Amino acid sequence: MTLAQPAKYMGKNMSHACQYRSFSPQPQSRTAAEDYLCWSRMQAEAGQMLDAIIARKERERRAGDGLFFWGVGNAPSRAISALARMRLPVPVIFSKMKSKPKAVDVAPTRTVVWRQYIDENGIERPLPESALVTSRGDSAGGAKNRHYALMCFSDAPLKVQRGIPFDPSAFRNAGGVGAPIGASQVTALLRQVNEPNSSTDYEANVMAWLTGGYWVKLADPSELTRDVIEEIAEFEGNEEEWIALATRVRGSPSQRPVSQSSERLLL
Repeated sequence: MTLAQPAKYMGKNMSHACQYRSFSPQPQSRTAAEDYLCWSRMQAEAGQMLDAIIARKERERRAGDGLFFWGVGNAPSRAISALARMRLPVPVIFSKMKSKPKAVDVAPTRTVVWRQYIDENGIERPLPESALVTSRGDSAGGAKNRHYALMCFSDAPLKVQRGIPFDPSAFRNAGGVGAPIGASQVTALLRQVNEPNSSTDYEANVMAWLTGGYWVKLADPSELTRDVIEEIAEFEGNEEEWIALATRVRGSPSQRPVSQSSERLLL
């Protein structure tokens, strides 16, 4: 399985508050991260079926010159921030879940949009103007106040591929003692330990590269109305219209001051 490394990405919206210089990995050497791989199992989320989510992420990718944010429920591996700061390239593979989507994901009682994220240096930033990350608004303990996202880059359109096997048993968690992938782990940073078996229940359905902060914590959720949720689902416009919609849906981020002395660019 081969994933071509992307060419350098230069953000077209350089006046954006996040002041991105580059989203795609620009490592000096691949040797330090050749064995790392991020794997995420995907299914319906926030009231949208998987096909609709992929179509929405493709609109985001086109409007963001290759950049898209993929929402995930669990926190990142401790190694992620270091990999992101060193700009070491890490491929990400998305595989369809074997199980059916949960009722709470198909029809959540509340849906929120996330407006900010915390980068690899611990700085809270507004999401890029093309990014639109939603999730269900409730958790087992009440209002949902934690969600995460994979910052991804792809220079190819996002679509479900079939026939490319992915064997998770050939990998172990990258952190700790290198434990096998847990049944409840939806997203994990992995390292390969064995030769993969071509006979497996999973496929590499969507492939991209981690970029920017790689795997970030989201912040500042805002509840969406039913009308706005339907507007997102029915969108069929161009890239500029998508950016206008995403910007309007997110609204203005909460005012959370950031020390100028700690401001740093994503390199």
